[in-house]
Amino acid sequence: MLDTYRHKVVLIGDGAVGSSFAFSLLQSTNEVDELVLVDRTRSKAVGDAADLADITPLTNPVKIYAGTYEDAADADVVVITAGIPRKPGETRLDLVNKNTTILKSIIEPIVKSGFTGVFVISSNPVDILTTIAQRISGFPKERVIGTGTSLDSMRLRVLLSKKLHLSVNVIDALMLGEHGDTSFAAFNEITIGGKALNTITALSNTDKSEIEKAVHEAGSQIIANKGATFYGIAKCLSYITRAIIENRSLVLPISAPLDGQYGIKGLYLGTPAIINSQGIGQVVEYPLTSDEVKKMQQSAEAMHQVLAKIEI
Repeated sequence: MLDTYRHKVVLIGDGAVGSSFAFSLLQSTNEVDELVLVDRTRSKAVGDAADLADITPLTNPVKIYAGTYEDAADADVVVITAGIPRKPGETRLDLVNKNTTILKSIIEPIVKSGFTGVFVISSNPVDILTTIAQRISGFPKERVIGTGTSLDSMRLRVLLSKKLHLSVNVIDALMLGEHGDTSFAAFNEITIGGKALNTITALSNTDKSEIEKAVHEAGSQIIANKGATFYGIAKCLSYITRAIIENRSLVLPISAPLDGQYGIKGLYLGTPAIINSQGIGQVVEYPLTSDEVKKMQQSAEAMHQVLAKIEI
């Protein structure tokens, strides 16, 4: 029997991403004692809850069960992975209208339940849907988070490790902007073992373009080979959720609400932010070059054009 209450997490969408997130979360923290799985196919959630319960003797005692939106009433975090997945040849922006409708059908009853915690969104297009989720919920902006460029940044680190023949663990590098084709690498801020990349090696403009292109194409290549991407984003989700429930104050690249940073307002977009128990503790404005600021603003403009066409 647990002596003290720790944290309750509700997962909405128990597909490949959702179930991988749940598995990762249970393995990475002992601060969760209740995990609720909600899916339109209830039998899937029931089966996954039983399957996940089998690992708890080797991890931590957690109550895991299939539930409903009403279970979010006393939750600390609601993680939303539900949505129509991207098909081969389809962009994340192609999904916006379909997934906006789905998102609205989820957010409204959760808010009605009395939920006062933090929303974490990974459904695509994540920057737009996170912006929409905040508008629908009416929540303070710091209590709505999107996964943003967290996965893009991990892919950048992997590509740099291969290019430079170094461990990914010594590389600190971020992709910023849209989680999609307008994202870009902040090359001037990349460090290797704490030292600036440009003091260790010189990447040509061609190298940089090829690396960014590879990041943009990484998801499509995985989808072409196995039909979906889920391990990477699931790990990013569990890392963000852990930062919230453990009040870790980590700086992570997420979909964060911009209010003047980079000259952008009224939109969630990929940038570093401090993540703690309140959700977003602070948005960190990265020191970008003038060209990078232009790329950030171009990314924002692409998002604003889509948002302008959506009726909430």
